[in-house]
Amino acid sequence: MSRPEAVPGSSLSAARRTRELAEAADGRVCDVLVVGLGATGAGAALDAAARGLDVVAVDAHDLAFGTSRWSSKLIHGGLRYLASAQFDVAHESAVERGVLMTRTAPHLVAAQPFVLPLTPLVSRAQASLAWAGFRAGDMLRLAARTPRQVLPAPRRLSATEARHLAPAVRADGLRGGLLSWDGRVTDDARLVTALARTAAAHGARVLTRVRALELTGTGARVRDELTGEEGGIRARVVINATGVWAGELAGGIRIRPSRGTHLVLRSERLGTLPAGLHIPIPGETNRFVLVLPQGDGRVYVGLTDEPVDGPLPDVPEVPETDIGFLLDVLGSVLDVPVHRDEVVGAFAGLRPLLDAGGAASAGDAPARTSDISRRHAVLTSPDGVTTVVGGKLTTYRRMAQDAVDAALAARGLNARPSPTAELPLVGAAAPGLLRSLPAPRRLVRRHGTEAPAVRALAERDPALAEPVLPGHPVTRAELVWAALHEGALDAADLLDRRTRIGLVPEDRAEALATAHDALDRATAGHR
Repeated sequence: MSRPEAVPGSSLSAARRTRELAEAADGRVCDVLVVGLGATGAGAALDAAARGLDVVAVDAHDLAFGTSRWSSKLIHGGLRYLASAQFDVAHESAVERGVLMTRTAPHLVAAQPFVLPLTPLVSRAQASLAWAGFRAGDMLRLAARTPRQVLPAPRRLSATEARHLAPAVRADGLRGGLLSWDGRVTDDARLVTALARTAAAHGARVLTRVRALELTGTGARVRDELTGEEGGIRARVVINATGVWAGELAGGIRIRPSRGTHLVLRSERLGTLPAGLHIPIPGETNRFVLVLPQGDGRVYVGLTDEPVDGPLPDVPEVPETDIGFLLDVLGSVLDVPVHRDEVVGAFAGLRPLLDAGGAASAGDAPARTSDISRRHAVLTSPDGVTTVVGGKLTTYRRMAQDAVDAALAARGLNARPSPTAELPLVGAAAPGLLRSLPAPRRLVRRHGTEAPAVRALAERDPALAEPVLPGHPVTRAELVWAALHEGALDAADLLDRRTRIGLVPEDRAEALATAHDALDRATAGHR
């Protein structure tokens, strides 16, 4: 049997990291240094490398360690921004959603149906407003030229149809529902991993556990977090893509962090969910709590939008007030409310919202973070560091392109235009080819064209075909693959980002020994 292989040049591993860190710190000058390996930073590394530039990209932790792993996993079409007259943001979101779904990542991003149940708590006026919004969202799809077969049209549902798609919803007083569609990424951290690996395939040196201690317009002083050794990386262009922490490395950046919290429930608690749910938040006209089935035995419920003050932690804590709020809104539509002890996990991310400042008069309350624009901004400091902030997961590619364009212009450097709107990520292929791959559908949705190679690991060693946890779909082969080809260096990388087992602490503890075994197998060169 042939040895399972990754996309040529895309494999990230501990050995490659050691070799390329030494190359990056040897005194030579690279074209572009990117700091931060969330979606925007990994996207910037790919954008620059795909233009033929010599790229080094570093992160103090792992790929997708920060905000990029804490999203709702939705690739929004911009509907929310129409309501606040942010037409440019709405259109940009719809365009970028279409790029991901049809060209760059159709293996990772697909259509997700949602039902808004018309309960007695939803007035007819609210229902009419929501329906008008869904129709406007469909016009955004049309303007972005996303095909109807990729994103179906919204439609009204009878009460029977609504209950079929959302059986956990209370039947009493239910008068129907509204069905809409949006994009959904299989896993936001896997999207970042695909971006980083695609950048590596184009020659970028992608270095995790390398902390930037100080940035200038000509490079950075860095520390290898695995050894403690410090050194320097010299570059013609420096891009700060550290998100909510951007102000710690560049002066003049003001961020208004916003906390978005999700709950994790076991799927059996809500029963079969063929669609997600939009649950209107009482007193709000344009905000919903989302119920998001994950297909792995879990359901996410989120999210909040609360301002965060004070020091910013690497991993945000979830306050009980957020949990209570989400449970209350969820309980407003369910036959049987979910109790606190049925919440098996929770996570929170910090949105890097740009604080424009000066909008409020003296004595006025500051704007709610939910009202702050999701536009991104690219700012270049006097010493030449280009920082990209704001935005959201959906528009990472455009943010990355704008950051590279601005950084090159600030230094008077030339490069060919960005090709990333047409550049498939690792694992991407046309839907017909993806459907024909000899691998389980779940693996294809996570690995695309590499799914047969992941499956081949288990065929060569039947022990790797076993699930990491009883009842959980992730196999041991996926952990070994992540250590061999996806840059996972420790058990946390495997459980918290390459897979999402770690979102449930009880599951994480049970899977820890298996994760260490996978790392040992990878170190021994297991194939």
